[in-house]
Amino acid sequence: MLVHTVFFWLDPKLKPEQVAEFEERLNRLPTISAVKYGFTGRPSSTSRPIIDRTYSYGLTLVFENLAKHDEYQVDPLHQEFVEKCSSMWLKVTIYDFE
Repeated sequence: MLVHTVFFWLDPKLKPEQVAEFEERLNRLPTISAVKYGFTGRPSSTSRPIIDRTYSYGLTLVFENLAKHDEYQVDPLHQEFVEKCSSMWLKVTIYDFE
């Protein structure tokens, strides 16, 4: 298994309709056929000193193997998400682990 976790810090100047578009496009990513399991969301309301809640949205995708991850990276839906949404975030951080 390969787990791909992405955190997005959206530009606070975005209009509500832009945030809605980002969220709608983000929620499509787990439907890509290479993805075994996928989850999206905003920071939880959990509150402990160790928890980082500074990001706007998170994405976690699980792939059966590295080949499926690589397939996802070039999938047109993923490419479209990056093309249409990359201007909406100020920062993105990715953690991959096996």
